[in-house]
Amino acid sequence: MEESPRARRKRRHPFSSSPPSPPLSKRPNFPSFQDIPNLPSNVKSLCHLIATTSAAAIEHALQCADAAITPQDVEEVLKLSYGFPGQAVKFFRWSGRHLRDNHTPYSWNLVVDILGKNRFFDAMWDAIKSMQKEGLLSLATFASVFGSYVIANRTREAIVAFEVMENYGCVRDVIALNSLFSAICRDGRTVDACDYLQIAKKFVRPDADSYAILMEGWEGEGDKGVVGAKETFAEMVIEIGWDPANVPAYESFLCALVRGPDGLLEAIKFVDSMRDRRCYPGVRFLKVALDECIKYHDVRTAQFFWEVLVEVGRVLQPSTEMYNLMIALLCYCGDTDAARRMLDEMVYRGAFPDVVTYNLLFKFLIKGRKLREASAVFSEMVKNEFVPDQDNCDAAVKAYVDGGEPLLAMKVWKCLVENYQNDLERTANFLVVGLCDLNRVPEAVKYAEDMIGRGIRLSSSALSKLRQTLVKERKEFVYEELLRKCKSQ
Repeated sequence: MEESPRARRKRRHPFSSSPPSPPLSKRPNFPSFQDIPNLPSNVKSLCHLIATTSAAAIEHALQCADAAITPQDVEEVLKLSYGFPGQAVKFFRWSGRHLRDNHTPYSWNLVVDILGKNRFFDAMWDAIKSMQKEGLLSLATFASVFGSYVIANRTREAIVAFEVMENYGCVRDVIALNSLFSAICRDGRTVDACDYLQIAKKFVRPDADSYAILMEGWEGEGDKGVVGAKETFAEMVIEIGWDPANVPAYESFLCALVRGPDGLLEAIKFVDSMRDRRCYPGVRFLKVALDECIKYHDVRTAQFFWEVLVEVGRVLQPSTEMYNLMIALLCYCGDTDAARRMLDEMVYRGAFPDVVTYNLLFKFLIKGRKLREASAVFSEMVKNEFVPDQDNCDAAVKAYVDGGEPLLAMKVWKCLVENYQNDLERTANFLVVGLCDLNRVPEAVKYAEDMIGRGIRLSSSALSKLRQTLVKERKEFVYEELLRKCKSQ
């Protein structure tokens, strides 16, 4: 039996009096006004002033600038001043005097976020107290606080902030809990969020979103998240039961599962179990599962998921990309008949074949010497204004010549020269020789002349074949004319 992440890791409790030293934390990359095109001139000027003036001198510089400003301008300037927290706060105070302290709640939240993201946590809490006096605090404020603490490797303080929310007049409910979980899981600390859930659920009942957030966190942690995802899934079923509307949680759980050890087998078991309860994942899982099936050439498992989620269950509407994955898998496993049926059915499910779809099927039909079927796909492809790959055209010309289908070979050659200009010699010469061998001498001459006109060099073997064939038909003069054109090329 696999050991759970919580049992496996000897970790201190988040509220331990002497927590272990956090690893060196990462600094966010802040946006710059220089990266934003078409900024209003007054906003750009203020951003430039903040970015080029020291915190000690910024207030005097702003007074000298004496720029007209609106509450919305303040928001825009603050959004682009994260790299200059001291200057940004002084700008906020200066603009408040111009606006009679009529700042928007969003501007206040930006100040809290700027201070938090720059780790001025004491100043951040001072701003929060000022917001409380103004009656402007909201969940958005605390969501910013949670995120700032977590990215600074101070998850314990983020949890404390959640626990003191009610002291500031904000409701400590499941929405706030989910906001805390989002911040923690986004930073790759899902085990911390799951640990705290065991404490938090004594006073806040988690909902479907709570578990969906945790599942998404486990999904982002790769192989090591699989055990945690299973544990959280089992807890979710006990706490809130099965719910067909809980698609995000099922989707993230299965995505985490399918990428782990024996992931496809594990996913089959859980999809089967979910199906019995009319609970299904979203379309993202199907794509992830198909990618895994292609990796292992596992067509049977892909067909199982497709049948449960698309054909029988009819709970998902696959995209063209997903049809392409299935068609590719069927083709790689040699079942071009099933791949062709899938091409025919996809339009009825709202997905339309693209150049990838046609090229895949055309390639494998040619490779399998299903020449008539390949011709039908080629015709449909060209009719829908898609261009076959040059390699596919080269292979098709050879296959049609070898298969005694000169008309089809010429049809593909025509498409080839209309769409490609380079690397044509080998196929061109093969076609000329092949047409001669198939006793299509007039066509061989016609295409040879066209090739010469296009600057395609005829090989000595192709010219020799033309000479031999034309001499046999007593048309040496035709060969002499071709040779003359070749020499003047």
